[in-house]
Amino acid sequence: MEYLMYEQIERYLAGKMVADEKAAFEALLQTDLRLAERLKEHRTLLNSMQQYGQRQELRRKLNAIHNELETEKTTQGTIPLWGEFWKRHAQTMAVAASVSLLSVFGTLWSVQQMKEPVKQQTAHYVELRREVDKLKKAQTAIIKDINSTAKPAPRPASVSGTGFALSANGYLVTSSHVVEGADSIMIENTSGAKYKVSEVYRDQVHDLSILKVEDPGFAGFSKLPYTFKTTESDLGEMVYTLGYPREDIVFGEGSLSSTSGYQGDTTAYQISIPLNPGNSGGPLLDDKGNLIGVISGKQAGQEGAAFAIKSAYLLQLISELPLATTLSPVSLPKANTLAGNSRPQQLKKLKDFVFVVKVYN
Repeated sequence: MEYLMYEQIERYLAGKMVADEKAAFEALLQTDLRLAERLKEHRTLLNSMQQYGQRQELRRKLNAIHNELETEKTTQGTIPLWGEFWKRHAQTMAVAASVSLLSVFGTLWSVQQMKEPVKQQTAHYVELRREVDKLKKAQTAIIKDINSTAKPAPRPASVSGTGFALSANGYLVTSSHVVEGADSIMIENTSGAKYKVSEVYRDQVHDLSILKVEDPGFAGFSKLPYTFKTTESDLGEMVYTLGYPREDIVFGEGSLSSTSGYQGDTTAYQISIPLNPGNSGGPLLDDKGNLIGVISGKQAGQEGAAFAIKSAYLLQLISELPLATTLSPVSLPKANTLAGNSRPQQLKKLKDFVFVVKVYN
């Protein structure tokens, strides 16, 4: 699948597609965000390779000039006149200098562009990570205090976040940074259902992790009430989330304030819902109860600027799961039973499928 995608991209960039095929490919770019992202990365890579070739050609020309100078010095016994040299090679040197400058600045720009997605993802979680670190330090102090007494201390969860069910057969999703470095992971919902889970697949770039229930007695979740939206949502849509910024589940509501995330990241939405540590990994739904994203973080120093990874990238991750592991496929829900219900009724149906994720180190 990846090979065919890159073959199409190379043919498109090389101008080898016929008119109808090119039009169909460009229409697909408008709907397939992952393909558009790969096209951008591939174009940047080709530009870098071309600039590298130009630098190599420049080096070859300069070496040839150097060898010519050495030859003249050997045959004449004196250093050749620079006036004559400049007259003969002024045009070549001017072109070489121009190519060199363009190549250097072009390469720097290309490297910066390739690093940009990583920088954006890091910036998304700056504030959340700082706050989680504070929680870790506070809990470490409590543990030391407990361990100073004669009583054995229970093993507390060091980090917590939110996750939600993907399928009735025990698959869930959360943010990768929530479960990073975990020795063991537990989930629990408002009904008191507790399960041990393990991380089975991770997408570090989009900060998503797939979890799977491991408990032998697990009989499956009941029928999921929501479906996953495959197309992009519109600016201004009302959206909401459920999560665990504290022990009780918390509802948050707002609007979709941008169809791109931090610094124009096209893999994410910006939403006007205040977030706190613990919200990461929670579901983002539209008014009809369609799952449109996964809560990822907020912008440091700007209240109300929160972000969610788009459902298109979650669905892509799910499609890759059977290919990357020996696990059974994820059977996504086909029917949305939240549509047409009032918000309180939607939340009643939804809350049993949203879990607090407790990480033990």
